[in-house]
Amino acid sequence: MTPAVPDSDLDAVSSLQVTGAGPARGLLQVPGDKSISHRAVLMAAMAHGPTVITGLSMGQDVTHTLGAVRQFGVSVDHAGDGRVRVEGPIRHEPADVLDHGNAGTGIRLTAGVCAGIDGVSVLTGDRFLRRRPMDRIAEPLRMMGATVDGRERGRLAPLVIRGGGLTGITYSPKQASAQVKSALLLAGLSAAGPTTVEEVHPTRRHTEEMLAQFGGRVRVDGNRVTVEPGDLTGTEVVVPGDPSQAAFWAVAALLAPEHGEVVVENLYTGFGRSDFVNVLERMGADIDFDLTTGTLTVKASRLRAVDLTAEDIPGIVDEVPALAMAAAVAEGTTVISGAGELRAKESDRIASTARLLRAFGVQVSETEDGMVIEGGSRLRAGRVDSHGDHRIAMTAAVAAACVEGATVIDGWDSVATSYPRFAADLVRLTGASAQPGA
Repeated sequence: MTPAVPDSDLDAVSSLQVTGAGPARGLLQVPGDKSISHRAVLMAAMAHGPTVITGLSMGQDVTHTLGAVRQFGVSVDHAGDGRVRVEGPIRHEPADVLDHGNAGTGIRLTAGVCAGIDGVSVLTGDRFLRRRPMDRIAEPLRMMGATVDGRERGRLAPLVIRGGGLTGITYSPKQASAQVKSALLLAGLSAAGPTTVEEVHPTRRHTEEMLAQFGGRVRVDGNRVTVEPGDLTGTEVVVPGDPSQAAFWAVAALLAPEHGEVVVENLYTGFGRSDFVNVLERMGADIDFDLTTGTLTVKASRLRAVDLTAEDIPGIVDEVPALAMAAAVAEGTTVISGAGELRAKESDRIASTARLLRAFGVQVSETEDGMVIEGGSRLRAGRVDSHGDHRIAMTAAVAAACVEGATVIDGWDSVATSYPRFAADLVRLTGASAQPGA
């Protein structure tokens, strides 16, 4: 009997039990790109005049960013056709504490906005976000002239920012981080003189692309990006589908040895977001990403191990858990290194990914900045703790759907931050059953 598709109530359950049925097959569209959505909302809030956003991610992370810009006196209206109208510019310092929930992108980018505002802002989040490092933005924002404080001298949220009176700087981040780069570029719009960020490894260019769309003066020269101070102008933004979410379905098609085939439509095709496709190609996957239409097609394939190094990580930082699961069924030993940044994500993503793999019977050992995965595993059902990390939970779900027996995923409610109704899509594509776990 075909199991009933779960309703949206499954988004909020603390534990989800998935009973596997077989390979993933089907066509779908994933939610709007979360990284682009955050930036669209914040730049719309800074811009003069209205901005209409279509396809905005409506996960909890972006909902928190919408709530934050309202505190600045910005108008936010939801149209019945799924569009969101945001009318800036920011009128005053925030009227209340800015709660970003679990959104690391949201809090760090908003900190850049707050640094340019003449006033005091307080930014916080949930217990997981309050453990994530904020000194990486606090230090350069102080160099620009903002006062930034918080727990452990600004290393941890809640953050208190007194902004205004900024001066542009040239800065080289210690970590390859699009969030740090973006925070400084947004602050630079309100600074005296240009602000330049020089990266060791190039990161996602969502902020650069969107600044240009809003009329900002931004220049990209290799790994160097410069923004000039100035106003933004409201515009229309169409948010494409999130490639990082599509990665879970790509891996779902590859975990079963045959018959899997998934097509994901209308994905973002810009710089730095399809690197996971390149990794899967190196592993031998039958995968095609049409950059004209944004259509990703993946078919069941025999995979082989690869080595992933520091040069690979900036482009796959969100996809490592899913790629690690693909490595578990590949032939050979996969070595991931240069991924120390993953220890500062929603969870310690190296440790939580290793625990995830072990729960499915995979042999894996952690290193300081990565892991070693013994491939060729026959996955088995188990119990997984996501540790509040939506990407761990979703990777567990696609693996669980492809193995015999029932897997329980604790911390499932974290998935609502980025992909409401993921469980419904899982059931539809795999035929697995999903219900609240015990």
